[in-house]
Amino acid sequence: MSELRFSLADVAGVRLAVSPVNETVMSMWALASPIRYAVHLPWIDLARVTLRRPEVADRVGPLTHLVERGRWLPDFLTPAARPNVEMAEQLDQIAATPPAVVVQDLLATTPRRPLNPFGQALLADPGGLLPHLVDAVRVWYDEAIAPDWPRMRALLDADVAYRAAQLAESGAGRFFEQLHPSLRWHGDRVISDDTFERDFDLRGRGLALNPTVFSGRNVLWNLLEDSLPAGAYPVRAVGTLWEATGTPPGDPLARVIGPGRAALLHRLDTATTTTDLARLTGMSAGNVSQHLAALRAAGLVHRSRQGRHVLYRNSDAASVLLRASRGG
Repeated sequence: MSELRFSLADVAGVRLAVSPVNETVMSMWALASPIRYAVHLPWIDLARVTLRRPEVADRVGPLTHLVERGRWLPDFLTPAARPNVEMAEQLDQIAATPPAVVVQDLLATTPRRPLNPFGQALLADPGGLLPHLVDAVRVWYDEAIAPDWPRMRALLDADVAYRAAQLAESGAGRFFEQLHPSLRWHGDRVISDDTFERDFDLRGRGLALNPTVFSGRNVLWNLLEDSLPAGAYPVRAVGTLWEATGTPPGDPLARVIGPGRAALLHRLDTATTTTDLARLTGMSAGNVSQHLAALRAAGLVHRSRQGRHVLYRNSDAASVLLRASRGG
């Protein structure tokens, strides 16, 4: 069981962001355990073909060897993300990790399983081998993650907007209990029902929370209290990630209101931004805006504002139409 102790400053410092490097690194778990990550089989099949290419396998090898099935991740390899951070920035952050921190973080991963040969080599020569690990992460992102990143990013951004609304409406205690079934708020702390024995004082540094498509079933916390506090939690609606965009084949609703507007309604069971809808459907932002305006005028879509984001969601009338078109 893990416990994270909050001060008032920590509660005020809870933030949500998307981490490209987390998705890149954690995706290796899906390759190692395809049955456990069966929802990602369409991606796994293509990623395995990519990894069999010799020029990719050689350069990605350091990452493949370090991130094995069930292995803990060193904190420096999954840094806490800030809002709107880009992959290049996170790679620079990893590359700038002091050798002493690399060693400290690697040693924290060894209580249950010793390091493999690459991990041992990195432990012995962090300054010399860290650039090879950073290059491996960069290559794997470019080859296996970047082609599908707009799709992943749209799902992750939609989750961030949804959770931000929960935090604003419910407060921190209720927010954490809604975030994952394993979490509960007790007094001044979050208690996480996991297999670890950790008691962390956040010490006024806040907490960065990153949704992830590859986390499996659990919330994953950083291993060391000295690391910038961070947690990765399973994204909502991950089962929709690899669905074909657009409208279902033969969708009767598309014949009534048009394929573009029907495609939006099929995506608006969850509150979503215009930008995310464009990524999910492949339409331009301008077309999405025009369709949303028409759907709002017909009473099929509601609009609300959460901070800087304008969110759209189906009205009750739209839900009735969708149930009918889906045979409900």
